[in-house]
Amino acid sequence: MPKPLGISVYVSTFELQIPMLEKLKGKNSSIFTSFHISEEVNDSYVTKAKDMCKWLHQHGFQIIADVSPKTLEIFAQHDLIRFAEDMHVSVLRLDYGFDEQEITRTAKQIPIAFNASTLNLDAPFVLEGHKLYAMHNFYPRPETGLDWKLFETINQTIKQNGSAQLVAFIPGDEILRGPIYEGLPTIETHRELPPYVAYLDLIKNHSVYQVFIGDVTISSEQLKLIEDYRSSKIISLPVRFESDFDYLYDHVYTIRIDSPSGLMRLQESRGYASQGKTINVQHCTERTRGKVTIDNEAYKRYSGEIQIMRQHYPKDGRVNVIGEIIEGYVPLVDCVKNGEKIRFVKI
Repeated sequence: MPKPLGISVYVSTFELQIPMLEKLKGKNSSIFTSFHISEEVNDSYVTKAKDMCKWLHQHGFQIIADVSPKTLEIFAQHDLIRFAEDMHVSVLRLDYGFDEQEITRTAKQIPIAFNASTLNLDAPFVLEGHKLYAMHNFYPRPETGLDWKLFETINQTIKQNGSAQLVAFIPGDEILRGPIYEGLPTIETHRELPPYVAYLDLIKNHSVYQVFIGDVTISSEQLKLIEDYRSSKIISLPVRFESDFDYLYDHVYTIRIDSPSGLMRLQESRGYASQGKTINVQHCTERTRGKVTIDNEAYKRYSGEIQIMRQHYPKDGRVNVIGEIIEGYVPLVDCVKNGEKIRFVKI
């Protein structure tokens, strides 16, 4: 089972985030926070930060904290390990300002995360015998997030040089974090996608160990989609069907193991192909990516077979278009692998 969805929690927004955090208590969830955000620091910052960490610790959250030498100055501390103990921090993400000797010394006493996004590919960070997390950045400014080629190159370098576990961020969809308020993804193409889609893309296509929401909150709808997948391994596909095919909602289907790369064939639909009511010829339109189709009576014994398009296909008088994956969720067709289970749902 994938790790529970991680949540980014900030001192300035903690009170606002408590209702969402209440839903995740007891689920072994992790929290990412940063202790060197200059715009958050004021006279009450240290007290609020300690209170936040105490609450998170008491409710069973693992805390991953982004720290820098500035952090120790803010909290009047001289030792990273003592700071971590005082703040109930389980993993330290060491940002700029720490040399390799200090990182190595710290890693002997507490799990650490290093900044994966800024990894020197010619001299990657290697630290054998210690628990490491390769934690990517998130990018508030549009157009600055990582592209897929760089993301994959970094991740492959990390995998080839040790056993660090990959961690990345996806945007929220409810309350976004300032000052830009345009999402906090690691990957630029995720910025406009529903969190559920970005989450599955990282988990299914890029072997990311754990995914964190970068923004302040995620909607209950998106959180439920993610939690449903985690508990069942069934991928929910939000689809809009023609009214005659509403009966297809909320049933579990298997993608045939021999489905070609361009489309997915629903294994169970072969069981009732050519049986039951006749599938009349109608809606024989172009089969664009994300469309759901059913073979009509003109396809003889294939009549009744249901398919989901991964690629574009021309219209065919033997194939009816009966629905489509809702805009924004179409990239899910790249997350579903042959042999896996899917469920059509309403959004």
